[in-house]
Amino acid sequence: MSQLFDPLAKVAALGGPVVLVLMVVSVLSLALVLYKLWQFRASSVGKHVALRNALAAWDRGDKESAAKELARSHSYLAPLIATGFANAPKERLTAEAEARFATLEGGFRALDTVAQLAPLLGLFGTVLGMIEAFQSLQAAGSQVDPSLLAGGIWVALLTTAVGLAVAMPAAVVLSWFEARMDRERVFVDTAIQTICAPRAVRANA
Repeated sequence: MSQLFDPLAKVAALGGPVVLVLMVVSVLSLALVLYKLWQFRASSVGKHVALRNALAAWDRGDKESAAKELARSHSYLAPLIATGFANAPKERLTAEAEARFATLEGGFRALDTVAQLAPLLGLFGTVLGMIEAFQSLQAAGSQVDPSLLAGGIWVALLTTAVGLAVAMPAAVVLSWFEARMDRERVFVDTAIQTICAPRAVRANA
């Protein structure tokens, strides 16, 4: 374990409090991402084969087959589809769908905040480091050592690198989560339309 934490300790020591803050933010972000992955998996997000079969059966007027297929589903949307099969109005289905989406999208704002603020924190640390480097250069007076300035600059830039390293994965993961939720919304919109206006009813109208 020391081989893993020693380099991190050195980075924190060089970068100062800003790097420590960014490290804490990265740990919290990782914990949030792992939780969201577990939540998506537990809710069977994107796994709607049984629901699609149920909706297809409902669309052709085979309510018995639709109920059997629905009973096989473990998706978080199964209760919503069941409510629709019970002739609930479209407005209620839409409201219940949004409530479920809101639960799954909890934490997205936090990831977005990390993706936006981590680079700014890194830049803030760089500015502080540059100020300190130039103060050291001024204090040296005529005995200026170029290595003193170069060393101060690379240490200052370290915070920007850490900020970007925290922000980029958060932005990528957030984009992936949002893309999945966009697909869920498309599926639910189609499902609600199918439930409220099945093809079998339209054909007999």
